[in-house]
Amino acid sequence: MEETQRQKKIAGIIQKDLADILQRAATDGGLKGTLISVSKVSVTVDLSLAKVYVSIFPNKGAKELLEGIKENQVAIRYELAQRTKHQLRRVPELNFYLDDSLEYIEGIEKSLKREENPIENRDLLDKRKKS
Repeated sequence: MEETQRQKKIAGIIQKDLADILQRAATDGGLKGTLISVSKVSVTVDLSLAKVYVSIFPNKGAKELLEGIKENQVAIRYELAQRTKHQLRRVPELNFYLDDSLEYIEGIEKSLKREENPIENRDLLDKRKKS
């Protein structure tokens, strides 16, 4: 089912503000060389739940950083509510997921540069994880 205009608008607002909140928290927390971006936000039809896909670069400590984000979910949602109080009546519940699309693309590029051809032999590429 396609998203409504309202869902898209709310997802855009959440994406923009969350990217700023997460990046500021990372730099304040001492992670100067880490780039955190919100690659996608999808909101349910009843606007009660938002799936937030986070891309972290460099991705060596991405899993630990994502766990830290999940642990501080209440504080992040409160900060988001303060920023969007004139735009949103209620802030949806936030579920954070790691966006692995950059790793997936990198794996394809590495495979294409080698002698093996992943198009002919599909077993060379890892299967993409669905979340």
